[in-house]
Amino acid sequence: MAQLAKQKVVSSTPIQTPFYYGWVIVMIGSMAVFFSGPGQTYSNAVFIDFYLADFGWNRSVISSIYSTATLCAGLLMMIVGRYIDKYGQRFSMVFVAVALAIACLWNSMVTNIAMLFIGFFLIRLFGQGSMSLVPNTLIPQWFIEKRGRAFSIMAIGGFVSSAVFPIINLWMIEQWGWQFTWRVMGIVILVFFVPLAYFFVRNKPEDIGLLPDNKQIVKTKSKEADVVIEEKSWTLAEAKKTRTFWLLLFCVTIPALVNTGLTFHLLSIFTESSLSPVLAATVLSLMAIIGFPISIFSGFLADKMQANYMLVIAFIGQILYILILLVSKSAILAISFGVLWGIVGGVERIALNVIWPNFFGRKYIGSIKGLAMSVMVIGSAFGPLPFGVFYDIFGGYNEILIVLLIFPALGVVAAYLAKKPVVDLQ
Repeated sequence: MAQLAKQKVVSSTPIQTPFYYGWVIVMIGSMAVFFSGPGQTYSNAVFIDFYLADFGWNRSVISSIYSTATLCAGLLMMIVGRYIDKYGQRFSMVFVAVALAIACLWNSMVTNIAMLFIGFFLIRLFGQGSMSLVPNTLIPQWFIEKRGRAFSIMAIGGFVSSAVFPIINLWMIEQWGWQFTWRVMGIVILVFFVPLAYFFVRNKPEDIGLLPDNKQIVKTKSKEADVVIEEKSWTLAEAKKTRTFWLLLFCVTIPALVNTGLTFHLLSIFTESSLSPVLAATVLSLMAIIGFPISIFSGFLADKMQANYMLVIAFIGQILYILILLVSKSAILAISFGVLWGIVGGVERIALNVIWPNFFGRKYIGSIKGLAMSVMVIGSAFGPLPFGVFYDIFGGYNEILIVLLIFPALGVVAAYLAKKPVVDLQ
């Protein structure tokens, strides 16, 4: 095994560090998640009212375009996952980052419905989808025992992103316009992140003569052996034969649908409750700020606890924060909603990231998480549309929020039943 490990070395460590190079990978993964921001709903939500003002479209039209574009992007994520397995995370990360930068520049030139659809499709495909998928398949290659805490550190990028982008976007749009804001995001990704990904990312520790979790080669009198944690790696075809796989796909869909719908229409929901847009942006940022320490705690918890039970906790919390939002008519209740949303997000984010490699191994994680990401993006595609339709029909959001409660309730049951598969198909 030691000889095999040595034969696989294809490059040296990009930089010498006094600690395991996997933590450098985690930091770059965190930045990748941060720079997925332009494709995330919390960033796009700030642009919607400005599109309405400039182009005169109604909310249902924009919601439909956003949902359709997201659905189309989601259908391609399983293909993206297969290409990640084929070409590796380093190449994929550089390619996706360049594509996202170009997508941002395209969005700065939108003048009609067709261009808006293409713009939404590109940022959802390369931002929300691919820019999140690549680091989520990269980190499991470098960690097994400490996978939970590695994901928790990577998640910092997501929380910082969701805290920064709504406020920065709103400020830049009010100062210089939404076109300028899109250009800035594209240029920053191209100039800052792309070189980092190219020079510092490596696909797996074996490529530079290391082992997951910085395990050491143990030398004995007769031979050398790699100390590595054995884990069953399921192919996508094998995983599909398990009940757990399908239950987890359902669990992935629920947060995507609920959170995307809430985030996309949060400014409007608050306006209907006589709460200010600034408070809505503040709540989005507060959610991220609260979620940050919770994600760190959840990372350590995920190394000790089955991730499906963490999902049960998250879905119960989701039911509670939807109920709070239903009665939020004051700043105090709105802040309480944001705090609980952040707590649930911190648990949910780590559990959903860790559960796939923990349950199905790391070798084929690109294909497996690619399909899971497709389902997630498709779920998020159907989030904003019902809100827009219910608003146009009922003139408010209470009805759709009540209907929304059904999904996390079903999620509690699905997550509880999604046990780690143990049947060896070999």
